[in-house]
Amino acid sequence: MMNKFMLIYNQMVDKIEKGEYPPSTLLPSENELKDSFQTSRETIRKALNLLSQNGYIQKIRGKGSVVIDITKMNLPVSGLVSFKELAEKMGREPITTVHELSLIHPDRELTSHLNPHPKDLIWKVVRTREIGGEKVILDKDYLLKSAVPTLTKEVCEDSIYSYIENQLGLQISFAKKEILIEEPTEEDHSFLDIDGFHNVVVIRSQVFLEDASLFQYTESRHRPDKFRFVDFARRRPTV
Repeated sequence: MMNKFMLIYNQMVDKIEKGEYPPSTLLPSENELKDSFQTSRETIRKALNLLSQNGYIQKIRGKGSVVIDITKMNLPVSGLVSFKELAEKMGREPITTVHELSLIHPDRELTSHLNPHPKDLIWKVVRTREIGGEKVILDKDYLLKSAVPTLTKEVCEDSIYSYIENQLGLQISFAKKEILIEEPTEEDHSFLDIDGFHNVVVIRSQVFLEDASLFQYTESRHRPDKFRFVDFARRRPTV
């Protein structure tokens, strides 16, 4: 026999998927749900925790449980896709705002990520990505000037990867990625629409060209309710 909290979870998933609980709306309170389903508060909490774990709701401190847009963008963890390519594939109209484009000398941290030559300069690009009127990604890109000699604001507003491949004739090959959940920083609060959210998803990437040379380090900070981080894995027999 199915556990009571699983029955409640399945009923609430059905309501969310049918639009009875639209995206961005608050679910009834735990007490209201307890009375509605005639069960204990602990059972309701188990159902809500499962909804949160499976990407149907976001628990926001001081507000309650907010329904997440289940049509949120799939972000392939193992792929190398530019934001522009991803948005176009999903039929979204993105807006990219460039907040900084500068040449800097690498500090100790950047040196550990990019391993530049002693006299190499680094392009620093800080951009926000807006979807549906909300700023949901903060991208901080660092690229070796020796690999990318020139860079403009117009290129950064469009697609750096398209410029590198189509204008510079370089082939971007692979990346090493690290995915973390962190508390928002002051910078996140300054650039992103994250009031009420108590975490962001951070993807740190080292990106390599076809000749296996490292040319880019990126820190991409995402509001958690707008993206689903996906991968494809195939089991290979060990015998």
